[in-house]
Amino acid sequence: MQTVMATTSVNQSRLFNASCFALITTAFSFSIRAGILPQLGNEFGLTAEQLGFINSMWFLGFPISMIVGGLVYHSVGPRIIMSVAFLCHTLGILLTIYAGGYTTLLISTLFIGIGNGCTEAACNPLIADMYSGNTMNKMLNRFHMWFPGGIFLGSLISKFMTDAGMSWQSQIWVIMIPTVVYAFLFFGQTFPASKVEGATSLSKNFKAMLTPLYLFMFCCMAFTAISEFGPQQWVGLIMAKSGAAPMLILALTTLLMAIGRYFGGPLIHRLDQTGVLLGGAVFALIGIYLFSTQTGAMAYVAAVFFALGVCYFWPTMVGFVAERIPLSGALGMSIIGGVGMFSTSIFQPFIGGWIDSERAEKTATGLSGDALELAAGQATLAKMTTFPIILIVAFTVLWFWMRNRKRGPGDDQLANQQPQL
Repeated sequence: MQTVMATTSVNQSRLFNASCFALITTAFSFSIRAGILPQLGNEFGLTAEQLGFINSMWFLGFPISMIVGGLVYHSVGPRIIMSVAFLCHTLGILLTIYAGGYTTLLISTLFIGIGNGCTEAACNPLIADMYSGNTMNKMLNRFHMWFPGGIFLGSLISKFMTDAGMSWQSQIWVIMIPTVVYAFLFFGQTFPASKVEGATSLSKNFKAMLTPLYLFMFCCMAFTAISEFGPQQWVGLIMAKSGAAPMLILALTTLLMAIGRYFGGPLIHRLDQTGVLLGGAVFALIGIYLFSTQTGAMAYVAAVFFALGVCYFWPTMVGFVAERIPLSGALGMSIIGGVGMFSTSIFQPFIGGWIDSERAEKTATGLSGDALELAAGQATLAKMTTFPIILIVAFTVLWFWMRNRKRGPGDDQLANQQPQL
C-alpha cells in the first residue's frame, strides 16, 4: 500500500468501511470454515480430534498477532499491519483451497488466524483515533456488529452452497471477496495519528496497563469472552436434542447481536459503559439459565436474552479501555482483545470435560439416547452460568468504582475533543 503525504486529509468513511470489510473477512473465515468441516473430514479422512486441532489454529493465530500488532502499532502504523493481514488472509485462503492434507490445513488456518488478529490490532485503535467520546463508542459498536453479522451471513451462504451441492473450495473462495474489498479501500489512504499525547510510548502504555483499573478489566475480559463464545461454540452439540434447531438459534443470536451493536450508541450514552456491561451480564445470566432449563420454542426466547446480554460485551470492553485508560494506547486494546481469545481457547477443554462428566453421571442414573444428551448438555449450561454471575459482581464493583474515581491522565484531553461524524 503506497505512502501518502501527511498533509492529505483522513477519509474517515472509507477507512471505517474498509475496517468493516476486514472484520467481515474474519467472520466469514469463522462461519464458512465451520460449515465445511464435515466435507474436509470426509475428503481428507480426518478425525474429529484433527479437525479440532485445525480449528485451534484459528484461535492461536488470532491473539498472537493481536498482541504483536499492538506492540508495533505506533512504530509501523496501521497501513503495514493491514498489509500483513491481507497477505496472511490471501495465503490462508489459497493454501486451504489447494490443501493436500492435514498439515497444510493447519498452516492455512494459522495464517487466517494471524490475519484476523492483525485486523483487530489495527482497526480498533484506528477507529478510536478517528472518533471521540460517545461517537467513538457508537462507531466501535458498529464496527464490531460485523463479526456476528458476518457470521450470520457466512452461515447462510455456507448452508446454501452446501445444500446446492457446491464444493467446499468454492465456499472458501467467497472469503476472498471481502478480503479484496478491504485491501482496495485501504489502498492509498492516510491514516490518523494518535489523539492522546503519550499513547505512542510503549513505556507509558505498560505503565497504564499496570494500573489496578486495567488489570481489573483484563480479568473481566476473560469472563466476558467465554460468556459470549462458550455457549455459542457448543450450541450445536448441547441444543441438538432440545427440540429446537441449533443453527437457527445461532443465526437468531448473531442477527440480534449485529442489530444491537448497530444501534448501541444511544444506549451506551444513556447507561454509560459500566451500566451497559452490568446490564449485559444480567441478561447473559438469564439467557444461559433459560438455555439450561427450557426446550422447544422457549430455546429461541433464551437466545433473545442471551444475544441481548453478550451483544455489547466485546466492543464496550475495548471502548472502555480506549476512553478510560487512554495511555494504554493501541497495545492496551490489543491485549484486552487477546486475553478474550486466549480465554475462549483455555476454557474450551473445561467445558468439554463438563459435558463428558455430566454424560457419565446421567448415564449412571439410567438415562440414555436423546434424553441423556439433553440432560448432560443442560447441566453443562447450568455450570456456564458461573461466568455471568462473576461478571455481575465484578461490574457492580466497577459501577461504584468509576463513580468515585478521579479523572485520569488523558481524560480531559478526550473530553475536550468534539465528536467527528
